[in-house]
Amino acid sequence: MSLLVKAAPTGRVIADVTPASAGWKHVGFKALRLAASEEEALATGARELCITVLTGQVDVTVNAQRYSALGSRDSVFEDRSPTAVYVPPGREVRIAARGAAEVALSSAPARGLHPERVIEPAHMARSVRGQGSNTRHVCDILPQTEPAEGLLVVEVITPAGHASSYPPHKHDTAGDGETVLEETYYHQLNPAQGFAFQRVYTDDRSLDETMAVEHRDTVLVPRGYHPCVAPHGYDLYYLNTMAGPQRHWAFRNDPAHEWMLAPR
Repeated sequence: MSLLVKAAPTGRVIADVTPASAGWKHVGFKALRLAASEEEALATGARELCITVLTGQVDVTVNAQRYSALGSRDSVFEDRSPTAVYVPPGREVRIAARGAAEVALSSAPARGLHPERVIEPAHMARSVRGQGSNTRHVCDILPQTEPAEGLLVVEVITPAGHASSYPPHKHDTAGDGETVLEETYYHQLNPAQGFAFQRVYTDDRSLDETMAVEHRDTVLVPRGYHPCVAPHGYDLYYLNTMAGPQRHWAFRNDPAHEWMLAPR
């Protein structure tokens, strides 16, 4: 099975990744494009949900509670954070678009330990990582420091000509300094006709797949290292959804490339 999930060019559902379709246990991811007044209804069942309003504005109703006019930007490449909603399991959810909107639904198994809440843009930590052509811009939507049972959600903008998730790192082995986390990358390009590259590979190369990623494609990372590169002229955005047996992000760099992190 390919790790690349191509975006549906038309229709409401851009991508729909389930544990069954991905062949793993934890992460679910769905991306939707909604026209004005269009609605999406779902039940969280035995899973927690993070709704990220990527663009546009939506009203979100959780059971009988309505949260109105959520959304803060027209493009994921704007220098501002999104709005998100955390929803515990056992809830009925309705998402109604006020105008054209795009939303991402990240989910993972949960028991219901935390209440629902709106995660406002001002509450999300923003940072710059790396240096030189390894510089990228990070927004922590649902980090491990904020309440959730399994989900970790973050978005990253990699400027044109830069690398990201680099030096290559992995999080597929439980132990000192590393945790097991499944992950999806939901990519967007600016301008939209562009492409980027992502490689997913293991130490023994039993998994080694390099993909040309286009606008709104999704990449599955079941294990292994997973660096990205944005060619000249095209900025790369991606939304990461992670979950695993332990809600903690600890990773191991590829030893072959860790030299570049040494002080100079």
